Amino acid sequence: MIHHEWEHVQEATRQIRSQWSGAPRVGIVLGTGLGALAREIAAEATIPYPEIPFFPRSTVESHAGQLVCGQLAGQTVVAMEGRFHLYEGYSPWQVTFPIRVLKELGCRLLIVSNAAGGLNPLHDRGDLVVIEDHINLMGLNPLIGPNDDRLGPRFPDLIEPYDRSLQKLALEVALRSNIVARRGVYVAVVGPNLETRAEYRFLRAIGADVVGMSTVPEVLVAVHAGLRVLGFSIITDMCLPDALQPVRIEEIIAVANAAESKLRTIVCGVLERWRA
Repeated sequence: MIHHEWEHVQEATRQIRSQWSGAPRVGIVLGTGLGALAREIAAEATIPYPEIPFFPRSTVESHAGQLVCGQLAGQTVVAMEGRFHLYEGYSPWQVTFPIRVLKELGCRLLIVSNAAGGLNPLHDRGDLVVIEDHINLMGLNPLIGPNDDRLGPRFPDLIEPYDRSLQKLALEVALRSNIVARRGVYVAVVGPNLETRAEYRFLRAIGADVVGMSTVPEVLVAVHAGLRVLGFSIITDMCLPDALQPVRIEEIIAVANAAESKLRTIVCGVLERWRA
């Protein structure tokens, strides 16, 4: 697929354009339990993934699987309501294909969100983390293979994958809105199993604050494509090895749903102040 990626991106973009003529500046990826933000968008078009050429289908129950195109907080946006994961069996290229399409549609900024496990004992369930950096432990990278210079450079620099000025803006909005938001490092693992106690100790020791099974592939492709990136994690369960409780996915989704309004407030506050 990688050899035809450019052509596939053009085809998917043409299909979206046939249903919506907007000029988006912002792409948004909504993670587990965080789909409600899509309902805040004044939608001009809603396109199910199966209608878009080369888009995978979302297999995770809590992910709707559609593109929502329209207006949010004064910006023209395209939101992915439901994302794809490596643990679903998709390749890194399939997982990140929509990011290429968002770029081709005209997006300059990518906002990514996820539900994550908290590794930092100073954080708490329901807290919002502004991602300042990441560690890729997935053992995979969507940029492996021949590089197409039309999509981005061979060796993209990850000195600042998450835009520092946007992090600052997000934290300012949180402070003004009385929302607990922290900066943190996100570590990505493939999953789908949750980690062992020994793994949680290891992840904490290498400097991670939150752990999840997504986001990093999309961010790698976004950086490759020249997009600015702002990332958020909602801590849905605490992964402290000496006080570990079994986790139920229903609880994770419930915590994400409860914290979703915080994410909505901050994203809208950032978009109101952001100028492309």
